[in-house]
Amino acid sequence: MAAQREIPLLVEVRPADFEVLEDGKNVFASPVSTLESSSSSPELASLPAEDLSTNSNGPKPAEFMPDDDREELFAEATEEVSLDSPVRDPVLSPEPIPASTRVTPITLGAPRMESKSVTAPVIFDRSREEIEEEASGDLLDIEISVSDPEKVGDGMNAYMAYRVTTKTSLSMFHKNELSVKRRFSDFLGLHSKLETKYMHIGYIVPPAPEKSIVGMTKVKVGKEDSSSAEFVEKRRAALERYLQRTVKHPTLLQDPDLRQFLESSEWFEEKQQQFENLDQQLRKLHASVEALVCHRKELSANTAAFAKSAAMLGNSEDHTALSRALSQLAEVEEKIDHLHQEQAFSDFYVFSELLGDYIRLIAAVKGVFDHRMKCWQKWQDAQIILQKKCEAEAKLQLANRLDKLQQAKDDIKEWKTKVQQGEKDFEHISKTIREEVQRFERERVKDFKTVIIKYLESLVQTQQQLIKYWEAFLPEAKSIA
Repeated sequence: MAAQREIPLLVEVRPADFEVLEDGKNVFASPVSTLESSSSSPELASLPAEDLSTNSNGPKPAEFMPDDDREELFAEATEEVSLDSPVRDPVLSPEPIPASTRVTPITLGAPRMESKSVTAPVIFDRSREEIEEEASGDLLDIEISVSDPEKVGDGMNAYMAYRVTTKTSLSMFHKNELSVKRRFSDFLGLHSKLETKYMHIGYIVPPAPEKSIVGMTKVKVGKEDSSSAEFVEKRRAALERYLQRTVKHPTLLQDPDLRQFLESSEWFEEKQQQFENLDQQLRKLHASVEALVCHRKELSANTAAFAKSAAMLGNSEDHTALSRALSQLAEVEEKIDHLHQEQAFSDFYVFSELLGDYIRLIAAVKGVFDHRMKCWQKWQDAQIILQKKCEAEAKLQLANRLDKLQQAKDDIKEWKTKVQQGEKDFEHISKTIREEVQRFERERVKDFKTVIIKYLESLVQTQQQLIKYWEAFLPEAKSIA
């Protein structure tokens, strides 16, 4: 019996060994039953103390406290026990063992210190829950509409532009009401980006409206009938439904590409549209001028051939006045040939080259707009990463992972700096682009004014010289009669 009474002095009951059965009964008394059974079993009494201490469910040496604190300590331990604990094996013996000696339950000295091993950390994604709550309730206040379809350009280069209007009170947007112009290819580009980023990780991305080559071709060639109007209206409605479905997704709504699609700065949006239209018009004009250059060169060659033929005919003509008139006509045509060559030279080097230069310059302007979008994207990506770092820090605090908490704080500080730098870079490039576009517009107007005046002067001089040549030949032509 002496050996049996010494056993409780060598054991400790840990809070991690306490479990709550599925029927809700408290099993804090289970270590007591185990002690009672062990005291009546000769096999357990004969075991060494170190073997008992290494048993995962067995008692271990403990620190005693007065019975006055027992109830409070057990109450706190009960609050720390989690029903979600991964350890679900009951600590009670499957078969009842008769107890021979009643043993007073042993209380713990510091159950709070062992509470980490009792409660499994529960991971919460608070931002995700909030977004889901907004998506399922009335908090997700955003309204999207697509309206005012407008044909831009002519021929096969034409396209339809739609006005996308966003009304919202969400803080992630800079304004409560936004309005931008978007073409059909912009919608397809947005869908492609979202699909690439989210579908492979399991998110359902709403599909974009399908292309219709036949319907859009009728619109491009300017065939105004009921079928074309019906096609445009169906596409407008489909684009509106697509955006409405997309913004209802809490994850897609936070995507920087979608937000940029909805709230791109109106000034930059208008300028991009202006440069797009200017680029198309300059390309058309450039193609026409090049065709004109080719025509003048061909006209020059034909005029030279005509002058040669007229000279040959004059040499073979017996009638003196007619022969002289044909020879004079050949000389006039040779002079006109030189005028055509000079005008073709002016068409190409004065006007066509200017158009070609500005087509390339506009490509460079559109390039800086693209860099601005990349800078904005970089800033938004940094904000997303910062948000994730803050969520990770919250999870570490919830799990009481003090060893990794400092590193998380350092990461947050680093990404806050990157976000601030990204915002500064975006504001800087936006300001620079505004200044550069204004300078570009001034230079473009000045260059076109100078070149067009010079080109028109060359045309007038050519026509005046042409008139002089024909006026000088007129008396010779009258002398034939």
